[in-house]
Amino acid sequence: MNKNYYAVLMAGGVGSRFWPISTSSYPKQFHDMLGTGDTLIQKTFKRLNRFVPTENILILTNERYNDLVLEQLPMVEQSQVVLEPAMRNTAPCILYAALKIQKMNPDGVMIVAPSDHWIEDEEAFAKDVTTCFEKCEKEEVLCTLGIKPSFPNTGFGYIEFDKNSGEGLKKVHQFREKPDYETAKEFLAQGNFLWNAGIFMWSVETIVNAFEKYQPQQFELFDSGMSCYNTPEEREYIKENYPKAENISIDYAILENSKSIYVLPATFDWNDLGTWGSLYDKLDKDTSNNAVVNSQVLAQDASGNMIRSPKDKVVVVDGLKDYIIVDKEEVLLIYPKEKEQDIKKVLAKVKDTFGDSYA
Repeated sequence: MNKNYYAVLMAGGVGSRFWPISTSSYPKQFHDMLGTGDTLIQKTFKRLNRFVPTENILILTNERYNDLVLEQLPMVEQSQVVLEPAMRNTAPCILYAALKIQKMNPDGVMIVAPSDHWIEDEEAFAKDVTTCFEKCEKEEVLCTLGIKPSFPNTGFGYIEFDKNSGEGLKKVHQFREKPDYETAKEFLAQGNFLWNAGIFMWSVETIVNAFEKYQPQQFELFDSGMSCYNTPEEREYIKENYPKAENISIDYAILENSKSIYVLPATFDWNDLGTWGSLYDKLDKDTSNNAVVNSQVLAQDASGNMIRSPKDKVVVVDGLKDYIIVDKEEVLLIYPKEKEQDIKKVLAKVKDTFGDSYA
């Protein structure tokens, strides 16, 4: 296993579209969403651990999830859990992690990956990432993995690559915002667009240099703490300075500015598991096309439903089609699948009406 390979696992999100299972105190990455025996963060860690040494995997998360990370990943040390004292989007935490790695190993190359995606062909994933790592070791480039679109999805950002690129890694022309349906159809028709999966690879030197060039204030803020990183003084420095960082995504901060970005069309299947509907798509279905997690279901004239309950609970469903049915101790959600994007709004109403304890 290559000692220069590092991974940064992003595990700070709340996943509110998976409410009521995912809550602010216990988000979706710490749940076994598919009923496989592994939580999403455990599955992601194992996937990265195929080619990145255990001690070279950092978990970026919010302070409140520190104990959950250590409980679910007992093989990691506290020093590998990089805690954000404030929510500041993806750019500050990626720079912070890159500087920590650079101090450990100036020759390091790193992957930044979300902790809650589902990838089945882990061998193909490892091969794709290694291809990008090898380019990043030789050249000052930023690499990303793009997913071949299977339909005009309006929920993802897109990566437009140079049509003249040959096989393998392709030069990125530009990143495009989440499109409307007609624009998404045009992207697919053009044939040189990929879904942006938010998986990035680069050498620590390249990404740190990019921050120094395109985000000088952000760079200065974090670089001035270099002497503290990976020492007992780090926590105090970060607690005081991290909240001063600009709230900005890596896409806006670096990727939209850099002219040296390459995308590799992924050879593995991928699901971002962002909503109950995406989970439904991923799961096996019964004869009535219901997707079931944990439950024992008796279904009558009921089809296309996403059903989840506490383990082995008997759930009887009659006359419901294309619904999300989620039973969790103090909350029962019965909601049309076509309105799944509104679950965030429903959650806000529940908090206003019944209090934060249900969120």
